Amino acid sequence: MITYTFLQQYWWFLIALLGGLLVFLLFVQGGNALIFLAGKNEVQRQLIVNSTGRKWELTFTTLVTFGGAFFASFPLFYSTSFGGAYWVWILILITFVFQAVSYEFQSKAGNILGKRTFRIFLTLNGCLAPLLIGTAVGTFFTGSAFLVNKSAVGDIAAPVISRWANGWHGLEAVANPFNVEFGLMVMFLAVCLGALYMINNIEDKELSVSLRRSLLICFGGFLLMLVMVLIQFITMEGYAVDAGGVVVMEKGKYLHNLIQMPVVLIMFLLGAVMLVAGVVMTLVKKEFNRGIWLSGPGTVLAVMAIFMIAGYNGTAYYPSTADIQSSLTLSNSCSSEFTLKTMAVVSLIIPFVVAYIAYFWRQMDKKSLTKDELENSDKY
Repeated sequence: MITYTFLQQYWWFLIALLGGLLVFLLFVQGGNALIFLAGKNEVQRQLIVNSTGRKWELTFTTLVTFGGAFFASFPLFYSTSFGGAYWVWILILITFVFQAVSYEFQSKAGNILGKRTFRIFLTLNGCLAPLLIGTAVGTFFTGSAFLVNKSAVGDIAAPVISRWANGWHGLEAVANPFNVEFGLMVMFLAVCLGALYMINNIEDKELSVSLRRSLLICFGGFLLMLVMVLIQFITMEGYAVDAGGVVVMEKGKYLHNLIQMPVVLIMFLLGAVMLVAGVVMTLVKKEFNRGIWLSGPGTVLAVMAIFMIAGYNGTAYYPSTADIQSSLTLSNSCSSEFTLKTMAVVSLIIPFVVAYIAYFWRQMDKKSLTKDELENSDKY
């Protein structure tokens, strides 16, 4: 029998899956961050922009779907975070607007800003979007300053359930070193994935050498941030939820979650090994160009495991630093049973959508991008 608890956990699993796919698709942003770092001349920069330009809609669509799924399944998180920490989400959306405008107008006739300006916008999107998204996800473990009062819904004068406890509205997240390190880790990861994707997607020996050099540098940055995050992750206090729904602090909570959920631990370790293997094989073997197909799925698995650690096993996935009992859990922030059950039926079409995307992805990337193709086709 399908229970309410099962539906809550099922939808958190889908949120974790969308989060993993989103981080993987940030290779578009990571690729754009390399426009000037790896691209040493106009042709190479044009190859980079056209390579990422084939896929940029997928990242934006997944971001919107991620937000929509959160709104439908866990509306209290949506209203609390998106409505309270709005400066963070506004900045994220602005960077994606820069991306969309840059792809559309950099090669248009009458472009008074110049192609270089729009490529700078793409580079900013490539660095800031993963950094901000990672910083926001970091608050799933460190918490944010908000208050929740469900009884306020009956207040005719001010029917506001959740409100922010300070005037920073999410910007205070950067004051926590863990959040910033988590954001930098996601940013370096995105750049690594972008380099791996373009090594596989672009056929240009000189650019490939430059991309591998950039990959080495960014992989070093990623490993440094990963080690720093993991050390804090396994030692920090976490927000546990007891049988009565009371939130309490528990030392080593997230380490306990890993140990007590062996399937999640295996997912995380397998994902991490696949991610690292894809990068190392690309760096060690000069002719190897399929690292993205190891590191990409590895990223999805590892990120899914991180989301599961944050929400499963009696854990508050969005803690409140202003009032610990305002912390959001799967049970106190979800939609009604009827809503979750109805949406669960709709979610059954997801495998068909994924298959559709995979098919057309394969059709677009069947042939590597070359200089000759740039000359004979529309380009950004």
